[in-house]
Amino acid sequence: MSEAFEVLARQRTDGGKGASRRLRREGLVPGILYGGHRDPQMISLVHSELIRKLDQEAFHSSLLDLKLGEDTTKVVLKDLQRHPAKPFVLHVDFQRVSMQEKLRMTVPLHFENETTAVGVKRGGVVSHNLTEVEVTCLPTALPEYIAVDMGQMNVGDIIHVSDLVLPDGVALTHAVEPETPVAIIHAGYGGAGAETDADSEDRGAGDETAV
Repeated sequence: MSEAFEVLARQRTDGGKGASRRLRREGLVPGILYGGHRDPQMISLVHSELIRKLDQEAFHSSLLDLKLGEDTTKVVLKDLQRHPAKPFVLHVDFQRVSMQEKLRMTVPLHFENETTAVGVKRGGVVSHNLTEVEVTCLPTALPEYIAVDMGQMNVGDIIHVSDLVLPDGVALTHAVEPETPVAIIHAGYGGAGAETDADSEDRGAGDETAV
C-alpha cells in the first residue's frame, strides 16, 4: 500500500485560457477533478505546495486525500502538464477513486542490487529499457513501486516484463508486451565482463595442454 498524501485544493468557477493565466500569476495551478461517476470539478492548487509534493516519487503512484472545502476525496494523480522551458506546472488532473473499482496506474521500477550484480562486478554495463510499467489493481493494493532484483544477473542476462515479480492483487496491463526487455547487462568496453567462468577454465586447461 502506498503512503498517504494530503492535497489542499480550491474550487474555481472560471474556465478558459485567460482564467488559467490569472491563476498562474497568483501562484496557483489550475486543475480538474473527474471520475467516480460524478461531474468534473474545476479546482486550483498552490503551486509551491504542489511542487514540493511532486518532488516525492511516491506522490505520483499513491492514493491521495484531496481536500476541497469540507470534503475529502480519495484521488490519484492522472496527468500533469509542465512548462516546456520553465520549472512551472501548468495544469494537473486528478481522478476520483472508488475503493471497489480497479485502477490503471503507471508505477516506477526500482532496480535493486544493481551495483553489486554479478555481471556489473565483472565489468558489465547496465542498460534500462523501461523505468515504469502500467498496472491494474484495486486502490488498496496500489504499489508505490515495483522492485527489480538485479543481484544475480550476469553479463548478457536480460530481465523481461514477464519476469517482474508483482505484489499480490497487482497485474500488468497489455500496454507492454511480456517479452519486452526491462534491464540488460551488456559486456563492458573492450569486451570487459564478456568472459565467463567456463571460458576462463577452458583457457586454463588449454594452457596446461600446451605445456
